[in-house]
Amino acid sequence: MKLKLAGVFACALLALVSLLGGITIINAKSGNKYSQQVLSQSQQQYTNTTIPFKRGSITDRNGTILANSVKVYNLVLDCVEINRNQKKYKDPTKAALEEYFGIDQETTEGLITGESTKESQYQILKKEVTMEEKKAFEASLAVPESKEEKEALGEAEITRRQSVKGVYFEESYKRIYPLESLACDVIGFTDSADTATWGLEGYYNSTLNGSNGRRFGYMGENGTLEHTIVEAENGKNLTTTIDATIQEIVEKYISAFDRALSAGPNNKKNAKKKGAENIAVIVEDPNSGEILAMASSGTYDLNNPRDLSGSYTELEIANMDDEQTKEALFSMWKNYCISQNFEPGSVVKPIVVASALESGAITEESRFMCDGGEKIGEDFVRCAVYPDSHGAESLGEVIQNSCNDGMMAIGRKMGASLFLEYQNKFNFGTRTGIDLPSEETGLLFSEDNMYEMELSTSAFGQGFNCTMIQEIAAMSAAINGGIYYQPHLVKEITDEDGKVVKNITPTILKQPISQEVSADVREYMGMSVESGTSKSSKVKGYSMGGKTGTAEKLNEKEKGNYLVSFIGFAPLDKPEVVVYAVVDTPNVEEQASSTYPQYLAQAIMSEVLPYMNIYQDEPTDEETVLWEGFYGVPEMTDIVKDGVSNPYGTILDQGFGDGDPQEEPNDEETDGITNEDAGIEEDDSTYEEDAYGMEKLEDDIRR
Repeated sequence: MKLKLAGVFACALLALVSLLGGITIINAKSGNKYSQQVLSQSQQQYTNTTIPFKRGSITDRNGTILANSVKVYNLVLDCVEINRNQKKYKDPTKAALEEYFGIDQETTEGLITGESTKESQYQILKKEVTMEEKKAFEASLAVPESKEEKEALGEAEITRRQSVKGVYFEESYKRIYPLESLACDVIGFTDSADTATWGLEGYYNSTLNGSNGRRFGYMGENGTLEHTIVEAENGKNLTTTIDATIQEIVEKYISAFDRALSAGPNNKKNAKKKGAENIAVIVEDPNSGEILAMASSGTYDLNNPRDLSGSYTELEIANMDDEQTKEALFSMWKNYCISQNFEPGSVVKPIVVASALESGAITEESRFMCDGGEKIGEDFVRCAVYPDSHGAESLGEVIQNSCNDGMMAIGRKMGASLFLEYQNKFNFGTRTGIDLPSEETGLLFSEDNMYEMELSTSAFGQGFNCTMIQEIAAMSAAINGGIYYQPHLVKEITDEDGKVVKNITPTILKQPISQEVSADVREYMGMSVESGTSKSSKVKGYSMGGKTGTAEKLNEKEKGNYLVSFIGFAPLDKPEVVVYAVVDTPNVEEQASSTYPQYLAQAIMSEVLPYMNIYQDEPTDEETVLWEGFYGVPEMTDIVKDGVSNPYGTILDQGFGDGDPQEEPNDEETDGITNEDAGIEEDDSTYEEDAYGMEKLEDDIRR
């Protein structure tokens, strides 16, 4: 027995020695070769693999997500692994990929057997696979550990699961915009490479982006395979000044206004029907420069930014060549509020008056005589009421009546040098520095080319160009006590853990006027709302100031086009919010009516003021009645039991939004002028008293 045990032991020992000797010989002769093969295989699948960073999120001031990155995966096929045992692995793998990802088996077959791909370990089959899809696929291949569960599956199913090979997932991120088109002009969008040009995405591109990590292998000094992982550094997050609720209110009324006028007389054949060339609104906190909302018509879905169907008809899109498509996209992506220059019109009059008071060119007691216009050289520049006149006016009445004659006199008293000095103090002709790309500078006269005519017309807002952001920033300084704040859209920057990296506090750039002059300007703008040209903007129960603007677009081929605007604020003595509304070329017969932007601003302020907890400061028993074009538009307060929106509140098509251009005369409600002034007799058989069917709509709403 002892001899037998000794023999067995000797044989085992000899086998072990032989095995160790063989390993030693192989390692000595070919160890480096096999190590390189292992490293090569590992590197093809893992080495130098990018670990992507997560781009930072963008939220509104209350934490509502405006832009975010969600983890997705690239579905990758390793053809080499399948070809190691093609007979066993190929068919189950092809079937599984087709079942769970809809990838045609012929496509997978072509990759596995194709001459150019069969040796590849990295073939992307599908991008943007969700985590749910990935988990479902992995669960379908999992083999349970317990005997009972294995028996329940059956040997054939277990074999099938174990035969699906060469499929793995590569992490990536997809940029999503949960609110789709909301604030698209402000947010902008990214391309697949996490680069951006437009909006906050573009301006803060480097801040939002992080840096990729790496997973790679290498040969150590002792010949062993080492793995190293450098983790990705995620991007920073932006908290904006935008309030998503206010933004939604603004966009809702822009859309309704656009639809309400979209059947007007200026539509072109086969073109998209629009209520105006553009309708734009900015809402700002005048005491900090924070932009609460910014929007224009012609919005687009940030998740699909190359879809032109919202701004053009199918026929227009089909007829575009590559260059025209590019121009159409750029036009759609352009932020009208900061990138469009135009002659502002009378909305600058309070700023000119503030400049004249501050400089001492006039005083609060100055009086002016309007006789219908002013002769300048060979030309006669009319006041808006010509051939009538305003007569003798106080400074406040010049603003209240929006008197061009009075403003020309104020311009002459200032002179070109002083006028241009205060244009500079209010930052006209210079970028405001708002944190958005592609801001325009505007265009001003120089002292060398500002003659009597140029000075006169500039005094009432024609002849020079500015942008909406320049106007609202300047007006905020004129009414907030004289402080010019730099307008901005980001409040703070945080890291991925929510820690504040940078607080962006309000930046005071200058003080163009005194508190006393600012108080005078507020008073004069209050007169405009109470008894002047801005009466249509009044929100009942609130003290307000405002100023209208009507500018003829003289630089266009088609004459008779106007840009009409309104800028207003509340409360009167301590402004907390400013709204600037512009309607560029309204789709109506008589465009020169500032009632249109007033309707828009009134509707927006009627909801924004209570939402911001700005309390009524004037006694009133009346309710604010909005423009007829806003009937059927749901208000924030239009909620019935169980939190369900009222049934008529979702109706935006009031029956006149998709029709052909109208040639019939408009009535006083839509033109903003009287029937008598429009040359309409109500007993005329060609006149429809209720052409838009508003009475029926009102009955529907009451029901």
